[in-house]
Amino acid sequence: MPPTPRVGSTYRVQIRPGFDLDATAGLTDWLADLGVTHLYSAPLLAATPGSQHGYDVVDHQTVNPELGGEAARQRLVRALRAAGLGLVVDIVPNHAGVAQPAANPAWWDVLRRGRDSAYAAWFDIDWDRGRLLLPVLADDPAALDDLTIVDGELRYHEHRFPIADGTGAGTARQVHDRQHYELVNWRRGDTDLTYRRFFAVSDLAGLRVEDPAVFDATHVEILRWVTAGDVDGIRVDHPDGLRDPAGYLARLRAAAPHCWLIVEKILEYGEELPDWPVDGTSGYDALAAVCGLFVDGDAEDDFTTLDGRLTGRHTSWPDLVHDTKRQAATRLLAAELTRLAALACELDRAATRDALAELAACFPVYRGYPPEGARHLAAARAEAGRRRPDLAATLDAVTARLRDPGHELAARFPQLTGAVMAKGVEDTAYYRWSRFVALNEVGGSPAHFGVPPAEFHRFAAARQARWPASMTTLSTHDTKRGEDVRARLAVLSELPGRWAETVSRWMSRAPLADPALAHLLWQSTVGAWPIDRQRLHAYAEKAAREACTSTSWADPDPAFEHQLHALVDRMYDDPELHAEIGAFVDEITPAGWSNSLGQKLVQLAMPGVPDTYQGTELWENSLVDPDNRRPVDFAVRRGLLARLDAGWRPAVAADGAAKLLVVSRTLRLRRDHPELFTGYRPVPAHGPAAAHAVAFDRGGAIVVATRLPLRLARDGGWRGTRLPISGNTVTDLFTGRAYSGSELLIDDVLDTYPVALLAPSESVEDAA
Repeated sequence: MPPTPRVGSTYRVQIRPGFDLDATAGLTDWLADLGVTHLYSAPLLAATPGSQHGYDVVDHQTVNPELGGEAARQRLVRALRAAGLGLVVDIVPNHAGVAQPAANPAWWDVLRRGRDSAYAAWFDIDWDRGRLLLPVLADDPAALDDLTIVDGELRYHEHRFPIADGTGAGTARQVHDRQHYELVNWRRGDTDLTYRRFFAVSDLAGLRVEDPAVFDATHVEILRWVTAGDVDGIRVDHPDGLRDPAGYLARLRAAAPHCWLIVEKILEYGEELPDWPVDGTSGYDALAAVCGLFVDGDAEDDFTTLDGRLTGRHTSWPDLVHDTKRQAATRLLAAELTRLAALACELDRAATRDALAELAACFPVYRGYPPEGARHLAAARAEAGRRRPDLAATLDAVTARLRDPGHELAARFPQLTGAVMAKGVEDTAYYRWSRFVALNEVGGSPAHFGVPPAEFHRFAAARQARWPASMTTLSTHDTKRGEDVRARLAVLSELPGRWAETVSRWMSRAPLADPALAHLLWQSTVGAWPIDRQRLHAYAEKAAREACTSTSWADPDPAFEHQLHALVDRMYDDPELHAEIGAFVDEITPAGWSNSLGQKLVQLAMPGVPDTYQGTELWENSLVDPDNRRPVDFAVRRGLLARLDAGWRPAVAADGAAKLLVVSRTLRLRRDHPELFTGYRPVPAHGPAAAHAVAFDRGGAIVVATRLPLRLARDGGWRGTRLPISGNTVTDLFTGRAYSGSELLIDDVLDTYPVALLAPSESVEDAA
């Protein structure tokens, strides 16, 4: 049996049609060789046909047939066990896929039978408002004229819907009007929906897992795997969307008492994870701390000045976030807001709606939980009152109800605040505020420009004390940019003047009507370059529509998007500009590699259970989803690892092999000698370049990494800077060199790679 994930590591695989369960089973020898202990899979239950991610589950009692079904799942488990590996699965309790009703038996039955359906209690539907509204029609008053009846079903183009018993006589329009559902204009999905959604995605309907019967029915298959010993860990998707996350997690823990249990909880800067019966988060808090460690905080004023000069205005991050969150609440999530306002029926409906939107816009975290939730609500009330004194009386009345644990509004409002934060900040503000986009990351805090080493050490020590089995990560399917893109962008913080001059010249030569978006695009381009032209086109369009300033998903602006795509084409077709981009990227790439190796080593070795996202064991320049779900060439990785195991020590620039060296040796040491990773102690360097060294002792394994490599080179290098150690003989797992004594010269330790992993020499042979 594999070790528990709590002392192991995971490797995330996007199991999907085209790379199914059997293909994943073929990776087990590779994963074992790499040094991980557990495969961490995308959701495995039956999803909407064709789904590339699996978060739109349609049948909770069936393994996705497009992944190979139950037989393939069993083959994967056998292959993992034969390789000494375990399995961590991703589950989706908050919502179900309803884009293709016929694929979801429970939803189909609800559409057919309405409140009388045995599954009516599964979904969070406001039946008191009338028929179930389905936003699928074209934006055309005559759209219902396209309805037909085929094989006893209502059809609207490719969409299929059931017909209730005894209601099938007459024209398609007449039949439609007798159903428990009503097909409406797709635009009404954001304004007039009668069921809770995942964020603003009408194809994902909210589940009521707070009902024990619904919990049991939607978890029966997953828990069967747990009982059979096939699953060692569970990652819970989006717990903030649930009505009662604490109650849900208590029930899940009781059903799977020995599982490693991780939640996708996004923590704001300084926020603590509630005292839930879980092992920790899915790692975004660690991502923010690690990546910030390699950003030069001294450059903040320079980038603020540059942002103002490029955009022609001063942008306040708090004001921007307030505005984008309020827009999310009143536009994208207007249907949810209206439903909440109706719960305070004794108050003026319009004023209540306004007050709820303002409170959600001012809420400082995704969602408040006892006992800290009362403090967050008080902070939101104070800020809302400052911004909207005209709403004072309504804010007081609404807040009083939100403080009442027995009021339905108090139960539902937290489900809104998380969605408002995600849509308003991650999916909008992050694309509008382009001051320094390396910080615009899920779980990050763009207003906090970098993480000083002392702050990182406090963070890591606190994790070791309270959440030692929480996940750490640098890349996921939800990150806005891949870890190596962010690592290269961090280099810009070391040369703010050079970047300001360069990007100003490029933006002058190839202008865009939206300068903030242009700055975001130029940063993302140099972070990912060289990048296939079509990938950059797709990213630019998605970023522009997410920003929702010059174009949008709902109402694309063809003229602006033409200009945007012309800019991308010019990057490739203008020989002089293309050469300049390449030359600048070549200039910053070596320092970016140093940052990449440093942040990877720190993430893999720090307190927590490290996850490696598929493909990131080599240089990997992905941008936002779906770019970060592209196929991975595992054959190349196998070949490089075989060469490393044969004794090859690559240069840093050699096809990412140096990163593979860092990943494999660190993971193997953690797997084979977990006793070396049971504590946390900063190791302070001494000497003129001490500020450039990040070092800590995990209880025998000592990590050394370089930060701010350009400034280090400008200042003359390490210049005799020393690192104290225990006096025992240690060996660097990356170079194989042994060292002894009470102090090490960092010049010697880091003369081959900008990182080192030192371990007692007798422990090294197993991991080498």
